[in-house]
Amino acid sequence: MDAPASKLLLLDSASLYFRAYFGVPEVVGPSGTPTNAVRGLLDMIATLVERGRPTHLAACWDNDWRPAFRVAAIPSYKAHRLAADGGEEVPEALAVQVPLIEAALAALGLARVGVDGYEADDVIGTLAGSHRGAMPVDIVTGDRDLFQLVDDEHAIRVLYTARGGVRSPDVVDQAFIAGKYGVTTGRAYADMAVLRGDTSDGLPGVAGIGEKTAAKLITSYGTLEALRAAIDGGDPALKGAQRARLEAAKDYLDAAPQVVAVAADAPVPTLDLTLPTRVADPSLMSRLAVEHGLTSSFDRVLTALRIG
Repeated sequence: MDAPASKLLLLDSASLYFRAYFGVPEVVGPSGTPTNAVRGLLDMIATLVERGRPTHLAACWDNDWRPAFRVAAIPSYKAHRLAADGGEEVPEALAVQVPLIEAALAALGLARVGVDGYEADDVIGTLAGSHRGAMPVDIVTGDRDLFQLVDDEHAIRVLYTARGGVRSPDVVDQAFIAGKYGVTTGRAYADMAVLRGDTSDGLPGVAGIGEKTAAKLITSYGTLEALRAAIDGGDPALKGAQRARLEAAKDYLDAAPQVVAVAADAPVPTLDLTLPTRVADPSLMSRLAVEHGLTSSFDRVLTALRIG
């Protein structure tokens, strides 16, 4: 029997476990700790592995959900999500589950990858880039920011879970981006997103420039850099209120690209991302299963991994 073709699955872990927390009814395990996010994430992994048959997988982690280099560029970046202690505002019933998720992944032998000073998006961008051309890459997320990584030529696409979850995700390739947003590449999507802004991340965008106008400008000029050169060069096609708005946003447009752009060079450690063929830590998995009532969820993942 021929070996399966290689395929890498990159999980935007926080996006998925937040979705699990809010989408799965609260369940309290024998230990008294809620487990709906843990159960939900493990079930998602089982579904993704069973349906997509990846050979490699990384659960990408936010070691820093609000990196200093992004805040230095735009101080409002994610500022509305700050908790009183300066960390991210996370429901307590979810926060207590995150260490259980980490332990569950470790017990199974599924790679979890984070880099200090970087978000999971940056880990994903770096891993997608380092595997570009070597194997197809599927990125699983509910975050549109990662659409910028879509690359048909190198078989990099996004499984977007915001509407249909992992069972019925939107499969985001360049045709999807063109149909939905009017731009044709991942790079163009990032440039459009700078102009449009994103209130959920505290990025104001250019006042008066909505998504459709942003897409038209990027389509007309090719790149944000070319658009800005046209503004500086006095292009007569840019006039009136539109020109005034773009000129007024100069400082924002200087800073925003480095905030919106997913890093391609995060210092990601070298790890074996191959799917496990055996349980890495049976005693840990057994303890988690018994103490937290996770037996059925572990069993689903093991079945998907084809580990007896």
